[in-house]
Amino acid sequence: MSKGFEEYERACAKIKEDNAKLLADFGQWLEQKGLAKKTITEHVKNADFYINTFLLYDEAIPARDGAIHLSTFLGSWFIRKALWASRTSIKENAATLKKFYTFMREKGQIDADDLQELKETIKEEMTEWLEGIDF
Repeated sequence: MSKGFEEYERACAKIKEDNAKLLADFGQWLEQKGLAKKTITEHVKNADFYINTFLLYDEAIPARDGAIHLSTFLGSWFIRKALWASRTSIKENAATLKKFYTFMREKGQIDADDLQELKETIKEEMTEWLEGIDF
C-alpha cells in the first residue's frame, strides 16, 4: 500500500469520526426545527451520503469544505453513481444540503458567502441537473 493511500485512509477515518458527531448534531438541529422523525432520518441519510461517500470518494474533503462541490455532486456524480437517482431524489438532496449547510453556518463552520453561493447554485442549476437525469 502506498504512503499516499495510507495518508488518505487516515484522513478519511478522522473525517468520518468528525462527521458522526456532525450528523448527530444535524439530526438534533432538525428536531429543534420541528421536523417529523421520518423527515429527519431522510435528511441525515442524505447528508451522510454526501459527506461520507461523495466528499471522500477521490479526496478527503471535510464537510465544512464541501459546499462548493454541490454542482458536481447533483449534476453528475449522483446521477452516475447512485442507483436510486431520480428527479425526486435530486430535489430531496438539494433540500437536504441546503438545510445541512444552513446548520453548518449556524454552527460557524462555514461563512455566509459559502451558504449563499450554495443556495444560488441550487436555484440556477436545478433545471440542468433534472435534465441530466432524463438522459
